[in-house]
Amino acid sequence: MVKITFVQPDGSQQVVEATPGMTVMEAAKLALVPGIEAECGGACACATCHVYVEEEWREKTGEPSPMEEDMLDFAFDVREESRLSCQIKVTEDLDGLVVRVPEKQF
Repeated sequence: MVKITFVQPDGSQQVVEATPGMTVMEAAKLALVPGIEAECGGACACATCHVYVEEEWREKTGEPSPMEEDMLDFAFDVREESRLSCQIKVTEDLDGLVVRVPEKQF
């Protein structure tokens, strides 16, 4: 299992376990992580699973696709480290991944 830490705007943390092959969003939904709504169910058709990927993990999580970048236009407070968690596939290389949930997502 791969461990992913979700950091809330207040600094509280929730560590969840994910199976390689699922997405970071799926792991968040299974663990009921606050702020990850994923209204489209992972179809990259909304921005309600927006997260900020910590700097040291950005290379491993990759760059957003053009479609993902288009959807991020609908998110609040988009930054360089913004990603849609439904577009980040969990791999063994992501064990220890840290992402932050944006404050405006509540």
